[in-house]
Amino acid sequence: MTPNLTTNYLGFELASPILASASPITSQPDVLKRLEACGAAGAVLPSLFEEQVVQEEMATHSVLELFTDQSAESLSYLPSFSSYNTGPDRYLRLVEEAKRAVSMPIVGSLNGATSGGWVRYARQIEEAGADALELNIYFIPSDPFVTGRDVERRYVSLVKAVRESIRIPLAVKIGPQFSSLPNLASQLDEAGADALVLFNRYLEPEIDLETLSVEPHLTLSRSSELRLSMRWIAILYGQVECGLAATSGVHSGIEALRALSAGANVVMVTSVLLKRGADYVAQMIQDMSNWLSDHDYASLDRLIGSMSRKNCPDPSGFERANYMKALVSYLDEGAHKNVADLVGGELLDQHDGPMR
Repeated sequence: MTPNLTTNYLGFELASPILASASPITSQPDVLKRLEACGAAGAVLPSLFEEQVVQEEMATHSVLELFTDQSAESLSYLPSFSSYNTGPDRYLRLVEEAKRAVSMPIVGSLNGATSGGWVRYARQIEEAGADALELNIYFIPSDPFVTGRDVERRYVSLVKAVRESIRIPLAVKIGPQFSSLPNLASQLDEAGADALVLFNRYLEPEIDLETLSVEPHLTLSRSSELRLSMRWIAILYGQVECGLAATSGVHSGIEALRALSAGANVVMVTSVLLKRGADYVAQMIQDMSNWLSDHDYASLDRLIGSMSRKNCPDPSGFERANYMKALVSYLDEGAHKNVADLVGGELLDQHDGPMR
């Protein structure tokens, strides 16, 4: 008997737990069709960035001021800046095109860090037909006078502002760097988040020594990155009302099952699609189905959350005790041989000699 892979996320009953996360490939209707045909249960469109909205509005505002200064009569026929639709219309057309192309849920995406006027585009994304919205909060605090509490207030304020402007489900994508993630998760839950997406990948910049410039540097995710989101999903499961989505590092059906067992409702994939193509979703689903069948799981529901901190046999595995166990197991696996090679500050490498 084929296991039932249905799951619930953002109020939708989905045929599988695999969603394509925001990336350039989800901007292509033909790829969306292929993803749906291969079993993807939904897709998050590429983000509309706060900077895009602000930049376009500033440019249009400058044009309006230029012409209104030329003639007083122009004030009667040029629209006021506050009501003028100067946002990225192309993004709204993308939402419409995606909805026409597929029947699976389409999630719009806003990426920003402040609760300014740009959040009104959340409503426009809803009006364009998006089934849900993902708010991707990407904020790097650099002011030493900004406290952790200040940062959390900014997140909560932004979520409230977006929640108040739309009726469709709202997912909130955040990073892992908070002093008490469970507390912030509870605040975002209360502020109106219908799901939390863990975690945002803060792309690290590169310094070019030849040009003395800071350059963007993109690397695709690795499977090892899944452990971070898996740990916190396992901790949050049962402590928040909102749904949970795992992202970053899900490269196979088995890795997806690990995240689901921790408590995720769905997993988000991008890097593996960029590497292997949309058709790989079908392989992931087949591998998930095979594992569930081999281990006598009739449905995915039985697996979701079974290895969370709340339900697993040893909750300490997600806490401090796991650190000590990892160190001991590393030595037990033969790493002591490398430790024994430490001589005078040098680690003797078997192939290349001393590493300095």
